[in-house]
Amino acid sequence: MSGQSPSRSIPPVIFALTLVATLGGLLFGYDTAVINGATDALRQFFITPLESDPVLASATIVQFKVIVTVCFAIIAAFFSSFLFKLFGKSKGLLGSGILLVTGIMALYFFFLKGENILTEALGNSIKGFTISSALVGCIIGGSLGGYISQSMGRKRGLILAGTLFLISALGSAMPEKLNFLGLSTISSFIFYRVLGGIGVGLASMLSPMYIAEIAPARMRGKLVSWNQFAIIFGMVVVYFVNFFIARGQAAEWINATGWRWMFGSETIPATLFLLLLFFIPESPRFLILKQKESQALSLLKKINPANAELVLNEIKGSLRESKAPWLSFGGAVIVIGILLSVFQQFVGINVVLYYAGDIFRSMGAGNDSSLVQTIIVGLVNMTFTVVAIFTVDRFGRKPLMMFGAVAMGISMVALGFSFYLGKMGLLSLIFMLAYTAAFAMSWGPVTWVLLSEIFPNSIRGAMSIAVATMWVANLVISWTFPMMNESSLLIRMFNHGFSYWIYGLMGFIAAWFVIRLVPETKGKSLEELESTWKKGESRKVVKS
Repeated sequence: MSGQSPSRSIPPVIFALTLVATLGGLLFGYDTAVINGATDALRQFFITPLESDPVLASATIVQFKVIVTVCFAIIAAFFSSFLFKLFGKSKGLLGSGILLVTGIMALYFFFLKGENILTEALGNSIKGFTISSALVGCIIGGSLGGYISQSMGRKRGLILAGTLFLISALGSAMPEKLNFLGLSTISSFIFYRVLGGIGVGLASMLSPMYIAEIAPARMRGKLVSWNQFAIIFGMVVVYFVNFFIARGQAAEWINATGWRWMFGSETIPATLFLLLLFFIPESPRFLILKQKESQALSLLKKINPANAELVLNEIKGSLRESKAPWLSFGGAVIVIGILLSVFQQFVGINVVLYYAGDIFRSMGAGNDSSLVQTIIVGLVNMTFTVVAIFTVDRFGRKPLMMFGAVAMGISMVALGFSFYLGKMGLLSLIFMLAYTAAFAMSWGPVTWVLLSEIFPNSIRGAMSIAVATMWVANLVISWTFPMMNESSLLIRMFNHGFSYWIYGLMGFIAAWFVIRLVPETKGKSLEELESTWKKGESRKVVKS
């Protein structure tokens, strides 16, 4: 919204609405990071028993392959739908065919072809997928986010997300008792983690979208960044919860029971989020989209009283082509949105957030020590996210993104060398904290700010392809990390340093991408940004 006000303070009604919406971000962080304290327990509970029972291992591997195949078929279907929306029927059909054939060949030769015998590599793959299975749901939720935001609305979409969070928390904690589908225990656990992931995928799109649509332009970057702060705060909260659940407990108790309490604890914030959502209004843009102008104007008078009529007219003008093709504004905005999402994950942040305990244990830390160090990482993440919140509207989006990418690249390369040279300890922790701080003040919150800003209102649903791509990239990184970090061959060659060098390289490439392609959006209304993406103007804007 473009209305300006001489006051820099946040109006109470906007603060309250933002606070409720950011609880979706908190649950996003809670749901994705709860796995951190349970990675070793899940391996001991689900995978270790397979090592001594070849028959059980074979049956589990068959079911695991079926689950992965189904998940990839669903993901392929969603991305095929994106191709149709982008390129139309004929080109979309051709692109979908190429995607399908390529996917089937890759899935067969790299995954399905092997025998159903538990090997080190397959065990690491099962662990990686079990831990990252929620990300499959995130891809589904992110893919559906555009449709749900346009059909159900932002508010009801968030209610659906909150419901899925609650069901997932209960099912993940008790996969045997709530196994209504008759699956194996590990498959039941994966099913409920996928449900929670759908909630995360929806919240990852709808929470920042809702905030961006109720916020005046002068404070939009700050308010959307609070959603990222809520994500990190949710992670820090669950790090503390995991620590207090596991503190002083025997490994046997954690492996059998403790991890259940970790997942079950999510029911508390999920219930709170659901209850509060019933007291917030729908987004003014969605109300106008559904021809409810009187309700929208009434809401605008509360959140932007000085310019309510002006903002109403701006929104109406931007929604005249509410069903415009996704390429109506050229391909630049789509490509930039996708690459922002890919690089946010390929720099390796979720390896740190999901596997911090494993990383610290590989440095020689005990269970309690690794959980304490994980808390330190979370606190650094949260602290520097606050730095981003108070600088994103002052310094702009591009400077923070460029600095953060370079700093992450240097930190990851240095961390890789500390492993390679066997110089682990305080210096390694400093490199990891420097990396986390750089991400938290740049690519963490600012990527979401940019995604919520760059997509024009009339193709706002196209944001779903960027969000879905982000979760695919997250799945790739999270699934492959155990396969690289726990590979005997790579350990002998690089002593755990290999994966960190890959992430460091991605940081330097991300910096180049921002410099060359990403436009500055600081201080512009959503309607002003829309005008910059008109065909013929995109190239000029990107170069500016």
